[in-house]
Amino acid sequence: MLENLISEDRVILDLKSKTKDEVLKELLGVLKLPEEREKIVLDALKKRESIGSTGIGKGIAIPHVRSVVLDDVYLVVGLSKDGVEFDSLDGKPVHLFFLLCAPPQDPGTTYLLTLGKIAQIARKLARRNDYMEIKTPKEFVEYLLKLEEEEE
Repeated sequence: MLENLISEDRVILDLKSKTKDEVLKELLGVLKLPEEREKIVLDALKKRESIGSTGIGKGIAIPHVRSVVLDDVYLVVGLSKDGVEFDSLDGKPVHLFFLLCAPPQDPGTTYLLTLGKIAQIARKLARRNDYMEIKTPKEFVEYLLKLEEEEE
């Protein structure tokens, strides 16, 4: 499932951002949306975060949003070596981000299925931290796809 959404050009292994809002903007910037659309999606992400943090704990966050200005389902993965304060459930900084964006009516419920798959992968990642040592986006994509295939 992830192989259709994740690509090397949508992996940032050295996030520069130091705040929640900056991380959301940096991740979203990878999609190269027109400026007005990016602003709308960013505002929707911030609104979603104000309702409740998507920092699920163990250094992982899964910010996600649906927006009418999007025409496809997008996944961006970001890694912060230093970690970012993200109001996580466990109060710890977040190092790994999975940004998922989709239109309100995506075909085949890709958004919900992908959100579930990312949550599954996040559970596996919560028990390890070897992903912090990955050096290239290509290796990171391969790592995630391998994790997706592993049994629970």
